[in-house]
Amino acid sequence: MHFSRLFSQTLRETPSEAEVVSHQLLVRAGFIRQLGSGIFSYLPLAYRVINKIMTIMREEMNALDGQEILMPVVQPADIWKETGRYYQIGSEMGRFTDKNGHEMVLAMTHEEVVADLVRGTIRSYRQLPALIYHLQTKWRDDPRPRAGLIRVREFIMLDSYSLDADWAGLDRQYSAHYDAYFRIFKRCGLSTVAVRSGTGMMGGKEAHEYMYLTPIGEDSLLFCDACGYSANRQVASMRKPLPEQEDPLPLEKVATPGASSIEELAAFLDVPAAKTAKAVFFMGQFSAENGGHEELIFAVVRGDMEVNETKVANLVKAAELRPATDEEIRASGAVPGYASPVGLKGVKVIVDDLVARSPNLVAGANLAGFHLRNVNYGRDFSADLVADISAVRDGDGCPQCGAPLRLARGVEVGNIFKLGTRYSDALHCTFLDENGNNQPVIMGSYGIGVGRLLACVAEEHNDDRGLVWPAAIAPYPVHMVVLPGREVDTGAIAASVEAALMAAGLDPLVDDREESAGVKFNDADLIGLPVRLTISERAFKQGGVEMKLRASAESRVIPLDQVVTEVRSMIDLLSQI
Repeated sequence: MHFSRLFSQTLRETPSEAEVVSHQLLVRAGFIRQLGSGIFSYLPLAYRVINKIMTIMREEMNALDGQEILMPVVQPADIWKETGRYYQIGSEMGRFTDKNGHEMVLAMTHEEVVADLVRGTIRSYRQLPALIYHLQTKWRDDPRPRAGLIRVREFIMLDSYSLDADWAGLDRQYSAHYDAYFRIFKRCGLSTVAVRSGTGMMGGKEAHEYMYLTPIGEDSLLFCDACGYSANRQVASMRKPLPEQEDPLPLEKVATPGASSIEELAAFLDVPAAKTAKAVFFMGQFSAENGGHEELIFAVVRGDMEVNETKVANLVKAAELRPATDEEIRASGAVPGYASPVGLKGVKVIVDDLVARSPNLVAGANLAGFHLRNVNYGRDFSADLVADISAVRDGDGCPQCGAPLRLARGVEVGNIFKLGTRYSDALHCTFLDENGNNQPVIMGSYGIGVGRLLACVAEEHNDDRGLVWPAAIAPYPVHMVVLPGREVDTGAIAASVEAALMAAGLDPLVDDREESAGVKFNDADLIGLPVRLTISERAFKQGGVEMKLRASAESRVIPLDQVVTEVRSMIDLLSQI
């Protein structure tokens, strides 16, 4: 490909809307262009990277005996209603009505479609196990797209779906995917870690997320360096401190003017935050399957803890949570800043298990300017649910060994789920076992965001001059910079080298533009191909062609008849790193 004909354009200035390095460089290097919020076009350089990533994915899925299919982006809403997810998922789902009045959805994922295929295809245990996969566009109307390709609304995903006759089969396919996903990321040049995660809208029995650790990540992750425990903060647990045991003391109302926060209250009464109870209010939005209503949720944690919103939502089975307004709180009989569950009626109260074990806490009196001393769970108030709803923090005790947990940030680049019979039961996907009995097909679901993976590789592999692509997924292996000569026909030399490289399967990007050497070298660094060859009069007089690796400051001149051999050797070496 000649640069003069490339459908792309490099930029000298960083776009103002580009927040993170990968977004900045992918736009400046002419890989992507934004059409709308969270909607991007992949230009030729980016799409070549995408195709190389997808080739790696296909190779790894085929190695698991996966069979590639292609499922629709537009789906009838009926199959989503059968599983109940049509009602559980909020505004992120794209819904519309076709011209015949049928309700339709844009694919967020394809479990329903797979289940529909399974119930029409799988009849006997002899057809199991099976693994199908596809690479397809998806749409999720994310309200907060950010960071270029890191968080978008339209994206390409690898989805694979395992089908088994028993749980042991699911365990084997899950384990095989667990390892295969690490191979995919490694081959693409990205180091990842797997952490336990919630199943979210997917449902099922168990899930892991693959995380690229980076400060720009929106996910908070907890790691134990002592025993290897790891989890997304949304589902992470901790070894909670054991409260000192005390006899319950008489309830006492005390004036606490101006002490409407835990910090102010603890200072005013000269007590540690751990001796207080913190009230947090949410409005839970429930799907039609769970009543289709909105309800106030009163969550209580100890004053030295924070509420984990995801744990609360999962516990009460709310489709969404939002912070309650002061008006909504007052309507329950509670007083913002001075609230407690003591004396409240008709409110769904969720209490952290540590609060239930902590005696003689200070809690609100539901009266402005007043709190209650010596509040005890079971005597002074009760709860609809008692569970772990605390958010884990850096330094909290590991739930497995008690060692301090380490907090890190990450970007989710893949996930795997043991769905079990969640979708089989809903869509009646059964097969006849060896004894002629109907059994549900046991499913697993596995996914990687292709564009997000590309962005994370760009985020990881760059320097102050531009991108530095791993050889395995670089859009081209070689960037040829052709400089004009006075005594030497550099154009003819470049054509000969280009032909030799192409014959060897090493298609180069040839910069044949009438630009200065500085512009060409800067663009070569910005685009970041693994090997740069400079065809110039000076190099020719020194014996051949100048070769430089993008990741190295050193260069050397190689004879013309050794260019293909040397480039091949370098690409093979770089592909092993």
